[in-house]
Amino acid sequence: MKVLVADKISSIGVDFLKRQEGFDVIEIFDLPKEERQSKLLELAPEVSGIIVRSDSRVTREVIESAPVLKAVGRAGVGVDNIDIKAATDHGVVVMNTPGGNTVATAELTFTHMLCGARPISQAVISMRDGRWDRKTLTGSELRRKTLGVCGLGRIGAEVAKRAKAFGMEVIAFDPYLTQSKADSLEIRPVELDELFEKSDFITVHMPLTDQTKYMVDEAAFEKMKDGVRIFNCARGGIIKEDALVKALQSGKVAAAGLDVYESEPLAEDHPFRSIENLNLTPHLGASTKEAQESVGIEIAEAVTDAIKGGTIRNAINMPAMDGDTLKKLSPYLNLCEKLGTLVQQLALDKIEQVTLTYFGKIVDLDADALTRSGLKGFLKNISGSNVNFVNALALIERLGIEVETIKSNVETDYTELIRVEATCRDGSSVFAEGTLLGKGDSPRVVNINGREVEVEPCGHLLIVANSDETGIVGKLGTIIGDDGVNIAAMSLSRNQVGGIALNIAVLDSPLSDAAVKEIRSVEAIKQAKVVHLEC
Repeated sequence: MKVLVADKISSIGVDFLKRQEGFDVIEIFDLPKEERQSKLLELAPEVSGIIVRSDSRVTREVIESAPVLKAVGRAGVGVDNIDIKAATDHGVVVMNTPGGNTVATAELTFTHMLCGARPISQAVISMRDGRWDRKTLTGSELRRKTLGVCGLGRIGAEVAKRAKAFGMEVIAFDPYLTQSKADSLEIRPVELDELFEKSDFITVHMPLTDQTKYMVDEAAFEKMKDGVRIFNCARGGIIKEDALVKALQSGKVAAAGLDVYESEPLAEDHPFRSIENLNLTPHLGASTKEAQESVGIEIAEAVTDAIKGGTIRNAINMPAMDGDTLKKLSPYLNLCEKLGTLVQQLALDKIEQVTLTYFGKIVDLDADALTRSGLKGFLKNISGSNVNFVNALALIERLGIEVETIKSNVETDYTELIRVEATCRDGSSVFAEGTLLGKGDSPRVVNINGREVEVEPCGHLLIVANSDETGIVGKLGTIIGDDGVNIAAMSLSRNQVGGIALNIAVLDSPLSDAAVKEIRSVEAIKQAKVVHLEC
């Protein structure tokens, strides 16, 4: 298995990859940037993993040229240079290292804040020029000022902690900020407009998305206090550069600090370079020895685990699970997949919706992971080997099938129960329910379309609905035996005496088409379906 290291990461991380049995590590980061990109595309067809930083781009063209690619690792946080949708469509997991450079970026942000409050860079320049400009270099204290933090993830939270230590009042805007987290950090959550209006200092810690692009624009600056100070060590494009230039020149913004830009490297003639009250650094957020080693090792380990089929960590396009969680979930993931495959084969008409319902203690587990497994099983006979845990949700949405996940508090006869139901175009529906039995957590199907059964979802299942009358089981046994197929187990169920019975025969080998046709020709048999499940 070949792993391509396109951009330079810590040598410790590269050495870790090289020690993995069966790995062939290809390093191209010494090539010029333009040559590196073409080399990446050239090598893509043979690599199982790709590791990048911010220079190399993993485009749709690269991903579509890489049939054996399993994982793309970003040694850092931002994944703007990776086509996430293309990766998801092709079942490629994309991972980053959100924790490795957290402290480094938080400290750089705070450095910018201090340099924005006190004109340190201007003082350094004046001293080197032989001047002693004490009177013209008056600054401002952080103490008792209000800091507005846009985005309270890992880095934003670290900045908030440092601000509290400096005696600042901290307010924060984050659509996903819970009150409990805000309370633990001793900060006040606010809406974005209030943050703009109340803050003396503003820091940005959000990803660049359609929602956050130019989040700080001309209208935002109009809402801010005169003399506000603003800093961005997150992603270029969140602050509109033209608007910031005007705000600095007019005095609306007293000082600013940037580590990231809309286009990098920053153009030599960019107006930012001539503004004295603007401190600029060349994207140094993760540029500490400690951070570089941390993200290099972290992404090497993550890509290795992903390629080898182990724990998925810090995934962008799928639920990430640590080893303990994966171990706990594994039998349920297997059960969900089997139920999905079973229901898809039982459905007789075009399916318009798939509903996965969880009962009992299982509602406390990761429903996203369980649902993806159910959809993976459902799509197995539709999309073939292309479907996996990563792209199952995207593939089923592309088919126009709606997906609903329900965590139910309805009591059942089982400690944990999973139901997968398919609703067809004609309004009919098919469902199967399953649980885990015994010390070995053995999966069992315990209900099909309201009929209680008990069958292991493994191998070849003959599912027959027939009038409840004598002799049917004998006829089935005779036809199956004449076809040279052995019955390993059988489960019988009926709704009422003389009603409709359900017979499920677990077969050691597939039935021939002729045998299935003969079974369906029996007058009392209303429906007969052979379902194939992997063991």
